Amino acid sequence: MKKNYDIIIIGAGSVGIPAALSLSSNKIKVLCIDSFASPGQGNNKRAIGGVRATHSIFGKFKICQRSIEILSNWKSEHGDDIGWLSNGYSFPAYTEEHEVFLKKLVSDRDKFGLNINWIQPEEYNELVPGILMQGLRGATYSPEDGSCSPLLACNAMYFKSIEHGAEYKFNEKVIDIKHENNVFSVSTNKDQYYAEYLVNAAGNNAKLISSMLNYDVPIIPDSHEAAISEPVKRFFGPMVVDLRKENGSSNFYFYQNNEGQVIYCITPEPLIYGTDSDSTSEFLPLCRNRLMNIYPRLTSLKFRRQWRGQYPMTPDASPIIGNYETNRKFIQAIGMCGQGFMIGPGLGELITRIICDQLSVDDQKTLLSFEPTRDFSSSEEIK
Repeated sequence: MKKNYDIIIIGAGSVGIPAALSLSSNKIKVLCIDSFASPGQGNNKRAIGGVRATHSIFGKFKICQRSIEILSNWKSEHGDDIGWLSNGYSFPAYTEEHEVFLKKLVSDRDKFGLNINWIQPEEYNELVPGILMQGLRGATYSPEDGSCSPLLACNAMYFKSIEHGAEYKFNEKVIDIKHENNVFSVSTNKDQYYAEYLVNAAGNNAKLISSMLNYDVPIIPDSHEAAISEPVKRFFGPMVVDLRKENGSSNFYFYQNNEGQVIYCITPEPLIYGTDSDSTSEFLPLCRNRLMNIYPRLTSLKFRRQWRGQYPMTPDASPIIGNYETNRKFIQAIGMCGQGFMIGPGLGELITRIICDQLSVDDQKTLLSFEPTRDFSSSEEIK
């Protein structure tokens, strides 16, 4: 018997599960296929949990603004505690270049509808007591940005989607895809499934999935590491993003989650391409040096574990979202560039509106930024 669905999603992670939730809640018959044994076992479980609408691209702002609404209201609407905390995001400026750049972001807030302000060093020290004051020129602060647990959020959305009728197939690797007579046939190592629409949300494997339908996408994963501390009493507020380059890293960011644990991460320089998820011995010394520099209060904190995941990157550091003139029913939701967790909830609803032909004017403007066939020559200012 043919296994028929309205839509098949490849990838049960930060994007695939919210898409399955939104689609199934609109009474659309959806199947989500993943090669892992359970939901969120790719890069979702390696995300650090930050969620910000603070972006310099309209499309990311609109999608993430909706993600914040979904995640911040999840407990009150559905009852699951996913660890949401409206702790905000901040970008301190220690150079004139960063001050000019960040103040421009603040000046553009009305264009995007951002709740972001420029605050003086003394005000910032009240938010992050003990932050390095020497050379501090001020900081941006976005109080509505926040954080939550990627593991709890993913599982909450997974079980909610099942309640709405979404189906999942785990431990199944997609080995072939065909599109004939307006029907997608998706072959796995175990079975074959059919649908009118296909959504590629395959994360690190997005390029391979695209190639099965003869589309070439410029996505190359690179590896990033993170670490988490023991829980301690809350002593600072927002996510701190230090944009300065130092030996071995191009930036550094950290925050204290709802349980009091401090999570931190760097962007390595040069980038480390590939999908190796083994932790390295270089990461902790790099971070310790940066911690001692910008926030000495953290240097004696005991860290419990470190881990490594990937950012499936595009040349312009923005996702590939949308369909093709040659195939309107194949929808890309890939190349999240390390922001899949914060983009996913809002993107799941956007995918539903694409499929249901219910795009708003803002949706159409959003999709222009993420067009699969764009030239990728520009780049977001605040990645």
